[in-house]
Amino acid sequence: MRKLLLLLFVIIVGCVFTGRLLFLQIYKGVSANLYDDNAIRKVFDYPKRGFVYDRNGKLLVSNQPSYDVMVIPREVKPLDTLEFCSLLKIDKQTFIKKYDKAKRYSPRLPYVFVSHLSKEDYAILQEKMRKYEGFYIQKRNLRKYETTIGANVLGDIGEVNDRNIKNDNYYQSGDLIGKQGIEASYEKTLRGQKGIKFIQKDRHNRNLGSFKEGTYDTLPEAGKDIKTTIDATLQAYGELLMTNKRGGVIAIEPKTGEILAMISAPTYNPNSLVGRNRSKNYTKLYNDSIAKPLFNRSLQGVYEPGSPFKLMNALIALQEGVISQEEKITCYNGLKYGKRAFMKCHCGYGVKNNLTRGIQESCNAYFGTVYKRILDNYDNASIGIDNWSKHAKSFGLGNFLNNDLYVGQKGRIPDRKFYSSVYPKRFYSTYTMSNAIGQGEVRTTPIQLANMIAAIANRGYYYTPHIIKEIEGETLPDNFTIPKYTTIDKQHFDPVIEGMLKVYEKGTAKSLQIKDIEIVGKTGTVENFVKIDSVKTQLTDHSIFVAFAPKNNPKIAIAVFVENGYWGSRFAGKITSLMIEKYLKGSISRKDLEDWVLTHSLENEYAKPYSGEPFKINGQTQLQVVKPEEYYKLKKRLNQLD
Repeated sequence: MRKLLLLLFVIIVGCVFTGRLLFLQIYKGVSANLYDDNAIRKVFDYPKRGFVYDRNGKLLVSNQPSYDVMVIPREVKPLDTLEFCSLLKIDKQTFIKKYDKAKRYSPRLPYVFVSHLSKEDYAILQEKMRKYEGFYIQKRNLRKYETTIGANVLGDIGEVNDRNIKNDNYYQSGDLIGKQGIEASYEKTLRGQKGIKFIQKDRHNRNLGSFKEGTYDTLPEAGKDIKTTIDATLQAYGELLMTNKRGGVIAIEPKTGEILAMISAPTYNPNSLVGRNRSKNYTKLYNDSIAKPLFNRSLQGVYEPGSPFKLMNALIALQEGVISQEEKITCYNGLKYGKRAFMKCHCGYGVKNNLTRGIQESCNAYFGTVYKRILDNYDNASIGIDNWSKHAKSFGLGNFLNNDLYVGQKGRIPDRKFYSSVYPKRFYSTYTMSNAIGQGEVRTTPIQLANMIAAIANRGYYYTPHIIKEIEGETLPDNFTIPKYTTIDKQHFDPVIEGMLKVYEKGTAKSLQIKDIEIVGKTGTVENFVKIDSVKTQLTDHSIFVAFAPKNNPKIAIAVFVENGYWGSRFAGKITSLMIEKYLKGSISRKDLEDWVLTHSLENEYAKPYSGEPFKINGQTQLQVVKPEEYYKLKKRLNQLD
């Protein structure tokens, strides 16, 4: 019996080993050897990259054919280098440099030798490629941007780097990958899956056809199309209004968190980063350290929020029960606090403001008092500021929003821990009074402010702002469809919203009203300091505006930040009203506001740190007016939108 069992065991083991050897030699061996066989050319079949549409189905990004000259160094035979260089339109030194780089990458793997041939060059070169063993032409898809807008939204694609290849074995040298924007955020969705063809060659390097009749070939899988939340018309209009200005604009649909427009100024044409000139154009944009067109100000710009943050302090104060809607606080041209500190205000001496009027007039004395009460509502201000911070962070401030956007910044909502290095022992509310008016240590990005306003519009909750509306054959993740609730009870929002309505009806934005649209908003003016030659210098103030509309059943929430824009209603407020009307009505009735924004430039303000021209903080300098020919170009672009 034991002999029988031993014999059976030997037979089973033998069968297993034999089967494994057959698999390795016949299947695995053949498949692996295909990559090492010089008589077989490996040609990747690149899939169609997914198309990108706006929320209304307008095509924004498609594909166009591109041809790359590839090299496999160990297959290269002696060739007429001068003739080949002439066909490729490169010099011999460039040829040697590229060939050496390809050998260092891998002697046996394909490497992009010359990318993005024109159709004409491809036609000429294709006829002669058989003369140059080790070289072949690879067809790929390049992006074709069907628009000139949304560069910071759409992003671009470029060749993979060593880190990309190391992190994902899908890629090899010469492959294209999303570098910024949607192209980067949804790279795996858009790219699809490469196929491969094994081509048998003869001794003259000519193709004989598929190896083993294509048994080992695989077909490419096309990338998925995506529909974004962007309204292309609103995006284009916003970019037009931000011409000759710097800053960020974010518009959100409150009931969904869908981003309607995401504008960063200055911007550029996304088509400039396509084709053989991509590297040169990208370098030019990257090296512009003054205007920084590649810096997405709407997502990465971290600024003091200014007076719009007073809305947050009002909500926290109502929730904590330290004020009522009707209680009046007296402004004495400002607020004295501490021993000798004084916070200035423009309201006037002896003016009494309740919550509604405090928001309407943006009273510093009112909100300084409110902030102090919030922190002093506990046994000590250390507990008070931690509680204050918790409320503010529930609106998505002071942290990443966990969205699908490629870049972002946390901003800052300080707490006791943040101040511990400066005030290690004692901490009083009067130490941080600038937080009352959205300055001091508070920092936000435009998208965070827009999200805060969306939460106010919804009376206490928000949806994570996102750029994706639909993915072919997929559903959106729960993160974008489940509401996030703030720590403020619903009943406290209406008094604050009433104050925001008065800003438009009687307050700092009364000149910006739009007929038949009930807009609620808040102006903001933020002091702007930089160091010039190691000296702290005050530049022209920043202009901020936040709003939503209509007041009931809001369809758009927006935050506009214009660097060096003087004060809230001067630039940001006008742009806000115009974009709201454009989205809700599709046309513009306030042509006076539109013409004013288009005809006025802030380029002279941005040049002052370098020109030595003095700054006039209160907007006393004469605003720069664009030249007539530039104005006509802007009007032509405007007419193309209608």
